[in-house]
Amino acid sequence: MSQDNGGSGSSTVRRWQLAETLRQLREEAGLTLDQAVERLRESPGRWSRAKLSRFENRVQTPKLREVEQLLDVYGVTDPKTRTLLLELAQTANERGWWLAYRRDLPDNFHPYLSMEVAAVALRQFETMLVPGLLQTPEYARALMNGITPGTAPDEIDRRVAARMARQQLLTRENPPQFHVILDQNVLERPVGRPLVMRHQIRRLVEASELPNITIQVVPKSVGAHPGMEGPFTILSLPEPIPDIGYTEGTGGSVYLERPDDVRVCTMRFAILTKLALSPVESVDLITEAAKDYE
Repeated sequence: MSQDNGGSGSSTVRRWQLAETLRQLREEAGLTLDQAVERLRESPGRWSRAKLSRFENRVQTPKLREVEQLLDVYGVTDPKTRTLLLELAQTANERGWWLAYRRDLPDNFHPYLSMEVAAVALRQFETMLVPGLLQTPEYARALMNGITPGTAPDEIDRRVAARMARQQLLTRENPPQFHVILDQNVLERPVGRPLVMRHQIRRLVEASELPNITIQVVPKSVGAHPGMEGPFTILSLPEPIPDIGYTEGTGGSVYLERPDDVRVCTMRFAILTKLALSPVESVDLITEAAKDYE
């Protein structure tokens, strides 16, 4: 089980990681909820099936003492596993740096931010715009003004600052792997003045040089492809939490947790990876696109 995310994982994901691991340990011990509770009642504290179920379903976070009791009942003796789970329990309610920006972001985006800061890998496909993690401040500002015209300048400034703050996860210690696939339309759609687009394209080229970032472009010559249904993101979180899919639109944010739904996203991304230009060819196309904004 890995928690190697530079120490900046969110409390939400730490709680999920703890809950999923405890559930798996109980099942590996061959215990049902009722059997586990029967043994736990031999220890101090008040235990019930409902309480244990709340722990495993992320509704309630167990206290440090309760985690120790669970590990004892499940027969977990490995010091590394015990230490990691006790650390998860101890830090499950710590506040992340990004909470300072919550008020400047849509409410339905808060769960995504909680997962993004803790992700070990991100796969993202975009059809119309550069992903927020790779936007320049000028591009982000022009984009926000275009999408929500009439928004007060100070509010736009706060949103841009929040978006730029998110980007620190790509250059932190032990950053996530970030694989981006762009439809060629992203490069050809001007957002802001030509200078804004030139700087944005330069930003994409510079980002592609980082060892944890891969950028590919699906050329128009491909024709129809699976990504034409819309943009989506797949977040890989610390083990043992399964991958989660995410998409958004006019109707708001949609989080995909059902294995079948996530599998569709994963297969779609794999197909797009094969259809897209190689990373080297993609950078060449991105560089060439800058000439349209001279």
